[in-house]
Amino acid sequence: MRYHIFEKGEPSVKPFDPRLLKYARETRTYIIFLVALGIAVTALIAAQTLLIAGAATPVFYRKADFFDVQPLIWALLGVFALRAILTYIQNAVGHRSAVKVIAKLRASVLRHGGDLGERWLADGNAAKIVTQTTRGLDDLEAYFVSFLPELFLCVTATPLLLIVMYVLDWVSALAITLCIPLIPIFMVLIGKMTAHFSSERLKAMELLGTQLLDLLSGLTTLKALGREQGPKDRVQMLGRRFAQKTMQTLYIAFLSGAALEFIATLSTAIVAVEIGFRMVAGDVLLFEGLVIIMLTPEVFKPLREVGTQFHASSNGIAAAQEAFRVLEIPLPEHSGTLDVPDVRDAIIKFDDVSIYAPGRATVAPAHLSATIQPGTIAVLRGASGAGKSTTVNALLGLITPDEGHILVGGYDVSELSQEQWWSHITWVPQRPAIVPGTVADNMGIEVVAAEDSAQPPDPTQISPALARACGITGFDAVIASLPDGWATRVGQGGVGLSVGQRQRLALTRALISSAELVILDEPSAHLDAMSEEYVARALTALKADHRTVVVIAHRAAIAAQADVVITVTSDTRDISEQVEEARRQREEHLAELREEAQQLDYALPGSWHGASSDSAAPEGGRK
Repeated sequence: MRYHIFEKGEPSVKPFDPRLLKYARETRTYIIFLVALGIAVTALIAAQTLLIAGAATPVFYRKADFFDVQPLIWALLGVFALRAILTYIQNAVGHRSAVKVIAKLRASVLRHGGDLGERWLADGNAAKIVTQTTRGLDDLEAYFVSFLPELFLCVTATPLLLIVMYVLDWVSALAITLCIPLIPIFMVLIGKMTAHFSSERLKAMELLGTQLLDLLSGLTTLKALGREQGPKDRVQMLGRRFAQKTMQTLYIAFLSGAALEFIATLSTAIVAVEIGFRMVAGDVLLFEGLVIIMLTPEVFKPLREVGTQFHASSNGIAAAQEAFRVLEIPLPEHSGTLDVPDVRDAIIKFDDVSIYAPGRATVAPAHLSATIQPGTIAVLRGASGAGKSTTVNALLGLITPDEGHILVGGYDVSELSQEQWWSHITWVPQRPAIVPGTVADNMGIEVVAAEDSAQPPDPTQISPALARACGITGFDAVIASLPDGWATRVGQGGVGLSVGQRQRLALTRALISSAELVILDEPSAHLDAMSEEYVARALTALKADHRTVVVIAHRAAIAAQADVVITVTSDTRDISEQVEEARRQREEHLAELREEAQQLDYALPGSWHGASSDSAAPEGGRK
């Protein structure tokens, strides 16, 4: 798989991105609804103006009184009511559609990010995904609720109302037709500037989010070292930078809003003056003149609102396009389709396996050769960064070795069906996956209420296999200590249980699973000596069940139980060519940013020019 060291360019903000249809099918239904709504609203606008003109004209000429035009007035009130109802329905459907699309994109980005693998996430992308899928995509709601309806009114209401005006008075309609292109031209010019600053704002928000997440994850270590105040200035600087980028985006929004309002008002005034002179000359009747004057603002309104709402939703569009960037990164290729051999009798062999760290000179593991017999315990040992976790990821099929092969029963892991291969594996990471719910839910057993409502719920029945596993891992003592036993509720990640209790829960799940291969990543890293004894007993039980166990461990007590200890080492390689290519791409990208900054910053206040240039420079660099 390719890892991009440096990405060039900025996302170009489009009024409508077809990828929304690809990655969020709910958008298609919403667009059909907007087209139908646009046609209905256009018909109501036309009816409204005709009714007003039809009621006012005979009264003005004294050919009718108020009572004669009452039916038209009641019809006009009905039109107003229908427009109010349609506006309410549009907002309600818009909010619901936005929630569905945002949820769909969030789930897709998170799933795709997980499928890209631990290495891709560890390369500074995990925090970016968190920012994109939370605060970033939330801004997309304004796009669906405010911007898209006006965009589709532009392609329905504007041309249909122009047709009505051409039928009534082609001279005025021609004047409006000539004025209309001025608004899109200014929208494009200012929109390019908006795209630049929206992208810069998103980058500033991602950087701030990344720093905060890193700080929170390492806060315990910083406090232990007395350095918790150290990152304060850095976070404050990033916060000020994010605020500055936000203010720049708002500045452009106000600038564009004023420009569009000026053009629309000027165009309306031109038509109003032209129609007024012609009405005085007797070339246009009052009915046609009123209709033209009232329809002119309605023709320009969708275009004007598109420009205004575009800036309100540009942040969400930029975040969506960043999400599309993630979704379009190709997944690691795994085309294996072979059936997995019998894992209980399969020999696992590492044949001169080397894996290159992306963008670095490190090879970890380097030239790893080892054999794991079925039904044995194999311990992976080595210095930090030697590639133990990478070795496990390669065994799982998440990473393809750059050199060598990993064989299972004589078949290369890359040739096996990945889903079938995973079905034979139980993996216990350092931080076990524990979902919100009860302890019983996380163990996969059902809980019913006891006959006596005063008593806490208990499992209907504990299987002998589960009872045996709980005894081996010491999880029975954990259950006895919990206030509601198996029905005790835990939060995301196991909140409510200690680190040792979470580890015992994960070990118990591994014991009761039917997987023939069990992989444990530092199972005793956060445990005391007594809890470590339970891990040792679990390993003995797994081996007794003739299951193959692969353990990443540093402690001697765990290594003492191993049938084979595999030492994992790292090495270095020459990547001078890759570094030179990355440096060249970086310089080209910076040159492009400087050129764009010179073209875009002309509209900014003078005090902001330095800040815009700084944003183009690399973090920590100088202008």
